[in-house]
Amino acid sequence: QVQLMESGGGSVQSGGSLRLSCVGAGYTYNVYCLGWFRQAPGKKLEEVAGIDSEGISTYADIAKGRFIISQDTAKNTLYLDMNNLKPEDTDVYYCAAGSSAGSAYYRLCGGAYFNTWGQGAQVTVAS
Repeated sequence: QVQLMESGGGSVQSGGSLRLSCVGAGYTYNVYCLGWFRQAPGKKLEEVAGIDSEGISTYADIAKGRFIISQDTAKNTLYLDMNNLKPEDTDVYYCAAGSSAGSAYYRLCGGAYFNTWGQGAQVTVAS
């Protein structure tokens, strides 16, 4: 089973940048999408970006033009480079692994079930 752990969160001024990392370990059978999500307390989980097994990335509107998702398969690491950050980007960011079956369906990578999640990384953007 895949295990995921995020790092790289923190505090930044508006307009600044941060890079989140997500290291994966374990058996990755049937995982074809890795994604980033975010959630603020009391709010709905939002899709941010996803990248599939062919390296094709998809972005939610909130991320287009500012965030870049990438991966280093040799290091089993997923990245999210966030630029021009805004106070409304303040959230807990989660990485997740998507496959063809499960219960939590999201549209990243053309659609996948995200069954394995990291513990989350807090990002705080000050105005």
